[in-house]
Amino acid sequence: MDRRLVAFQRLLDIMDELREKCPWDSKQTFDSIRANTIEETYELCDAIMKKDMNEIKKELGDVLLHIVFYSKMASETNDFDIADVCNALCDKLVFRHPHVFGTANADSASQVEQSWEQIKRKEKDGNKSVLSGVPDALPALIKAYRIQDKARNVGFDWDEKEQVWDKVYEELGELKEEVAKLDAEKMEAEFGDLLFSMINAARLYKINPENALERTNRKFIRRFNYLESQTLKQGKELKGMSLEEMDQYWNEAKQLEREGKLPNP
Repeated sequence: MDRRLVAFQRLLDIMDELREKCPWDSKQTFDSIRANTIEETYELCDAIMKKDMNEIKKELGDVLLHIVFYSKMASETNDFDIADVCNALCDKLVFRHPHVFGTANADSASQVEQSWEQIKRKEKDGNKSVLSGVPDALPALIKAYRIQDKARNVGFDWDEKEQVWDKVYEELGELKEEVAKLDAEKMEAEFGDLLFSMINAARLYKINPENALERTNRKFIRRFNYLESQTLKQGKELKGMSLEEMDQYWNEAKQLEREGKLPNP
């Protein structure tokens, strides 16, 4: 028997036993583990960012556990089970890939993307509108990217990607006008418009804005940790230092980073 099927059956058997015999597992509900599911997903994303394959394997297991857990709970109320989940996914994959499982032609990834939204809207229980498939609970940055990407798939996009920069500069100018007036509500609105246009630029230039921002977050943490550690070695406190003194250590951190000698957070 295929080792993958053996392993998956073992997981299902363990889940059955935990649900029956473990006091904690037996009392869980969809609502009680929802927050944990979100946490596990972020931990997987963190492992992917670090390119730690062993950690990715472990975190994938944690996410898979939650899928099996939800399916087990749903089977107890006769709503669905893990087989229904797998079959629904298989049906969706086959339907969305007519160039693989049907007679349609698609010779490039871009051709597949162009027909993706139209195919999804033809599905049974599919999205009623282009943007209805964007979850409300997505973090705002990721949601903005998904909104723009879905609009692109139905032709709502710039003719040339370079045109986006005029929009970015326009939004920056409008933000600066509102900042000068110190109108908090309008400043926030214009700041949001600027961010949205920058995310649009990232999409057009095939930059993942979430990954880009996280890289900058980690870079800042590395440099700030160096600044803080060097300050402590000198018996100083950050609050008592001038910005010029801090910049000295910051620039040292940048140089060490270029040389690959600055440890990751």
